[in-house]
Amino acid sequence: MSGPLVVLVGPMGVGKSTVGQLLAGRLGVGYRDTDDDIVAEQGRSIAEIFVDEGEPVFRAIEKAAVARALAEHEGVLALGGGSVLDADTRVLLSGQRVVYLAMDVEEAVKRTGLNAARPLLAINPRKQWRELMEARRHLYEEVATAVVATDGRTPEEVTQAALDALELKEA
Repeated sequence: MSGPLVVLVGPMGVGKSTVGQLLAGRLGVGYRDTDDDIVAEQGRSIAEIFVDEGEPVFRAIEKAAVARALAEHEGVLALGGGSVLDADTRVLLSGQRVVYLAMDVEEAVKRTGLNAARPLLAINPRKQWRELMEARRHLYEEVATAVVATDGRTPEEVTQAALDALELKEA
């Protein structure tokens, strides 16, 4: 299998970056986050891209960043929360080991505070988070090899659950 050893998907604030780094350490591989790639490439935050260019431009940038990372990276890869909205990206994820990190809205509130730094949650955070999840949950499930619930679990427990679900051996 070419591409990343593991790809993490899920909503904003679910812990993809934290769990991804822990998972990479446990597996003895590198970690990469497509949101970080976009910020580095664009020289501005994702929120700024949304405000300055709009969501369609951001999604095009994200699609290219995800395709590049899937082709180049062999370790643990975390994708932005909305990356699964793109049909071509979902095709690229087929055949990959994809872990969907899931959480409910109450956990999201605790973790992110559903703050305004998240451009898609700026007006009514709880309602918007629920709507985003209603639109995306089936897409996360579609691309997932394994689903790992994160509610009430530490990052270490989520990491272990992901390793168990994928039956991966630590380095």
